Amino acid sequence: MPDVTKTKTEQVVDAVAAPAADPAASVATEKARSLWGDAWHDLRRRPVFVISVLLLLVLFTMAAFPTLFTSANPRAGQLTDHFLTKPQLTHFFQPDWFGYDNQGNSVYARTVYGTRASILVGVGVTFVVTLVGGVLGMLAGYFGGWLDGIISRLTDVFFGLPFLLGAMVVLNAFTKRDVLVVIGALAFLGWTQITRVMRSAVITNKHADYVMAARALGASTTRIMFRHVLPNSVAPAIVVATISLGGFISAEATLSYLGMGLADPAISWGTDVSMAKDVLRDNPHVMLFPALAVSITVYAFIMLGDAVRDALDPKLR
Repeated sequence: MPDVTKTKTEQVVDAVAAPAADPAASVATEKARSLWGDAWHDLRRRPVFVISVLLLLVLFTMAAFPTLFTSANPRAGQLTDHFLTKPQLTHFFQPDWFGYDNQGNSVYARTVYGTRASILVGVGVTFVVTLVGGVLGMLAGYFGGWLDGIISRLTDVFFGLPFLLGAMVVLNAFTKRDVLVVIGALAFLGWTQITRVMRSAVITNKHADYVMAARALGASTTRIMFRHVLPNSVAPAIVVATISLGGFISAEATLSYLGMGLADPAISWGTDVSMAKDVLRDNPHVMLFPALAVSITVYAFIMLGDAVRDALDPKLR
C-alpha cells in the first residue's frame, strides 16, 4: 500500500527503484525444449501419429509373439479337411476366421506368422540403408571436394538402376533366399536416397553460425561432425527412412510374389499372395487377407513418416 505521506514524485521514484521481476527467472522455470522435444510435444497431439503408432504396436507384437494371436500351426496343412474352406467371419481369432488356402493351411495363422518376416525385412533394410547412406552422405557433404565427387557419382550410378529389377538380379545369384539375403539385396540398392538427403542437410548445416563458432574455438573435426552437424542434419534422413520402411516391406512382398524373394519354408505375406494367384478367381479370400496386411502395414509407416515430417519441419507446423 503506497505511503500517503509521500509525494507523487517520491512514489514514482520508489517504484522505479524497486527490484523488477526477472524475466530470465520466469523463463528458466519453464523447461526448455529442443527440436526433438518440440517434435514430440507436437506429435502427441496428432491423431495420425497416434493411430499409426497403435497399428504398428499391434504389428510388432504380432511379429514378436504370434502365439498371442493364434494357437494354430501355420504349416499344418490338411487338404482333406480344409481345402479352400471359405472364411468364417464370426469365428473371431479362430483358425478358420479367414478360411483355408489351397494347401489346407489356416489363412489367419499364416497372416499372423507372416508378419515377422515382413517386419524383419523392412526394419533390417531400413537400418542398413540409414547407416550406410547416412555415413556416406555425411562424408560427402562435410568434406566435399574429390570425396564428394566420388560418392555423388557412385550414388548416381546406383540411383539409375531399377530397384526391383536390380534386386531380382542380385537375388537370382543365391540358391537359398532367407531373410538376411533379402535384406542384403534390398539394402545394396536402397541406400541412395538417404545419402542424397543427408548430404544436402550436412551442406546446409556445416555453414551455420554455431559450426563456425565451434571451429573458431578449436573444436576437432570429429567433434564438429558428431556433436554439432549430425544432430541437426539427421531429422530429414529419419523422415525419409520412416516412409521408406513401408516401401521396403512392399518390395519384399512383390519379390516374393514373383518368386524371387523369400521362399518356402519361410512364411511371409508375399509368399502367401504368390501361392494364392492360382485360385484367385474362385477363392479370393486366400489372397485378400495377406494382401490387406501388406497394405495396412505400408500405410501405417507412411502415416508415421508424414506425421514425423510435419513435426520436424517448423514450416509445416
